[in-house]
Amino acid sequence: MSAIATQSNSVIKRVLFTCISLLLVFACLLGTKISLTGEPQLLAGTRPDNLGVRAGELAPCPNTPNCVSSQSQDPAHKIESFIYNSSAQAAMTDLKTVLQSFRRTKPIAQSENYLYTEFTIPVVGFVDDVEFSLDENARVIHVRSASRMGESDLGVNRSRIETLRAKFNQINRPESV
Repeated sequence: MSAIATQSNSVIKRVLFTCISLLLVFACLLGTKISLTGEPQLLAGTRPDNLGVRAGELAPCPNTPNCVSSQSQDPAHKIESFIYNSSAQAAMTDLKTVLQSFRRTKPIAQSENYLYTEFTIPVVGFVDDVEFSLDENARVIHVRSASRMGESDLGVNRSRIETLRAKFNQINRPESV
């Protein structure tokens, strides 16, 4: 074997050893993260600081297609509000019940007329921020659901809100007078 071939094999072995070592370190770090938190949130992103209700409105959707909002005028982001048939208090209680039925949800903030929950996508740990704002005058609950990271969500936010709406409509009944 020539000196060049031996040197080339040596370089390939070192690169391969380095790559395998880095993969093992990454696997150990991921395992530690999962064991400590129970959730692999490699791609959780940073919690947005523009959430909440300001002047009666939830934050607008970004230009990316990974957000839906009942207050959006843009057809690509528009989704219908939840209509409630009970008292405002009962509607919020029903909404909390529905949210608690989902796995990998974490309530972040709530008040009498507002709920903010994080939904975590399994395995990779993408986090979606989901907000609800009750409008007593219109008898609706406005909703906004947005992915923190990435461009497309493959329709996950829209699908989740429609599933939440269906479950909410099953349990939200008018209170007897």
